[in-house]
Amino acid sequence: MKKLVCVLLAIAALAGCSQDREHTIKVYNWSNYIDEDVIPMFEEWYEEQTGEPIKVIYQTFDINETMLSKIEKGKEDYDVVCPSDYIIERMLNNGLLLPLDFKSLPDSINYIKNNRSPYVQEVFRKINPEIDANDYSVAFMWGTCGILYNSAYVTDEEASSWEILRNPKFAGRIFIKDAPRDVFTPILMYLNQDRLKSGEVTLDDLTIDSSDEAVASVEAFMNQVSPLVAGWEADFGKEQMTQERGYVSFNWSGDAVWAIEEAADVNVDLRYVVPDEGSNVWFDGWVIPKYAKNVKAATYFIDFMCRPDIAIRNMDVTGYVSANGSPEVLESELDDSFDPIDISYFFPGADSVRINPALYPDISTIRHCVLMHDWGQDTDKLISMWSRVKGENASSMTFIVIAVVILAVLAFTLRKRFFGKKTRRNKR
Repeated sequence: MKKLVCVLLAIAALAGCSQDREHTIKVYNWSNYIDEDVIPMFEEWYEEQTGEPIKVIYQTFDINETMLSKIEKGKEDYDVVCPSDYIIERMLNNGLLLPLDFKSLPDSINYIKNNRSPYVQEVFRKINPEIDANDYSVAFMWGTCGILYNSAYVTDEEASSWEILRNPKFAGRIFIKDAPRDVFTPILMYLNQDRLKSGEVTLDDLTIDSSDEAVASVEAFMNQVSPLVAGWEADFGKEQMTQERGYVSFNWSGDAVWAIEEAADVNVDLRYVVPDEGSNVWFDGWVIPKYAKNVKAATYFIDFMCRPDIAIRNMDVTGYVSANGSPEVLESELDDSFDPIDISYFFPGADSVRINPALYPDISTIRHCVLMHDWGQDTDKLISMWSRVKGENASSMTFIVIAVVILAVLAFTLRKRFFGKKTRRNKR
């Protein structure tokens, strides 16, 4: 009888919580993608600003499509989620996002209006030419795709072109992200250099090219790369690079910086570059889904995440690169160990600042970087091509690498627990 009473009380409590959505906000984010100490800070700040209490229900996901399915098919009432750029595009195109009303915020705390980078706004306008994605989303973190390489075995010149991926000199020492969406566009850029230089096509044209001809050309290139690849990876490639098991890695900028910092501890010189032919930029951003129940609190939450000190905390704790364009964020990343570069596209006026170019590329580099679009109904075409390139079975080297990495990750985790070094990693 007591058990029955407890169950009924629990159900009643849950029902009560679900009915009090006016004072509850449900946030759905990537794991390890926020300083969770800012959550109670938001709750306190929200009550100070509105005079109303708020409770954050914070949940995490690891795959974009998992999050999307819960909203699209399950009609989950999340108030704020943080999808990647192509999912933002898909949700926008399918009518799954609510417009953001930041005009409802007092000017004194409208951190969105004050801290949006002009570059981010420009890129987001290209997500959908008919609907301005800036009205429906706010960028949270961002980065590029490029080449991480070991300078002891790879020259700067070799790393400056995507041709390096099919250079037989590095056979068995190349790691490729198991991310067809990220790999496709840079290779298509490389293969279309003559057309780009002649003006026959633009970078923006290539970002929406899912034609059979484009897929076939990338597949032909990657079929030459595949026999040289030591592993197709989502997370273990950076460890292989720090341990000099790999010399070349197609990587995300955040993973690259993490690896560079780790390798420096053991006197291994890793470097990161966006090849001359160009590459991708990627973003994850905050949106309010169609089925949200507490739009007011969601608006305040997104705004709070754009407050400079909160953006800096999230960068410091998670290691990702904030899309916040405030002067405070810029100042927090200045580093005299780097040569001056021009990043005025991101931070107005910052045309000669000492900052890590892997985190904020020079303007000359960013001009050749574009945001890849969602493939929509052609997604299966991309996935099928990628499966053919990799082959049905992983190579024996891949299994060996995975086994070694498991041991390395265990050792790394223990070391981090005791020494607590800051890391930078970018999740896709």
